[in-house]
Amino acid sequence: VLPWPPTVNGYYRVVRGRPIISKKGREYRKTIAALVPLLKATHTGRISVRILAQPPDRRKRDLDNLGKSLLDALTHAGVMVDDSLIDRFVIERGPVAPGGRVVVLVDSYVPSRDFEAYL
Repeated sequence: VLPWPPTVNGYYRVVRGRPIISKKGREYRKTIAALVPLLKATHTGRISVRILAQPPDRRKRDLDNLGKSLLDALTHAGVMVDDSLIDRFVIERGPVAPGGRVVVLVDSYVPSRDFEAYL
């Protein structure tokens, strides 16, 4: 269970034409790194990431804006070697939680057979 991440727009800033991680983004990365050491199990194989996003209020939000900053912070904290290892990525909206939070489950990836008919 982790704090609500900044959106991708708040996570990065452009300086001299180059995107960099903003102060808010660096602070979020530090917070996540401090929260996960006991749970750290660096994944080096193919993985599945499932997120329950519990926003801080009822404002309209695009769930796809959560992924980049959250995955970057988890990678920085050592939960996974690189987010390119993710083969399944699911975000589900949950009920509002004071201050907002995300529940993140990282597991080894096991392919489903749901799409076999389309292959």
